[in-house]
Amino acid sequence: MNRKQTEAEIESRHRDRARQQGWFVEKIEKTGRGGFPDRFYARAGRVILLEFKRPGGRVGKQQKLRHEELRMAGVEVHVVYSITAAEAILELL
Repeated sequence: MNRKQTEAEIESRHRDRARQQGWFVEKIEKTGRGGFPDRFYARAGRVILLEFKRPGGRVGKQQKLRHEELRMAGVEVHVVYSITAAEAILELL
């Protein structure tokens, strides 16, 4: 059976690979304000927030607003649709 990967499966596989490469990784749990990205990554002074979407998934209006607020505050925020895209952002070998 050929099924599409869920966001959770993409996140889990990527989290493990990033940790192996020395990244500190945390799931961002529900905050007081909606729309925050899914994961927090930090390594060597670089902080990145990633929003994982399944291929073809959409970023909601609230997420777009929150991501823009974070970017305006100087935070590096990315929306990724594949493990390959996430690995490229983190420059995983």
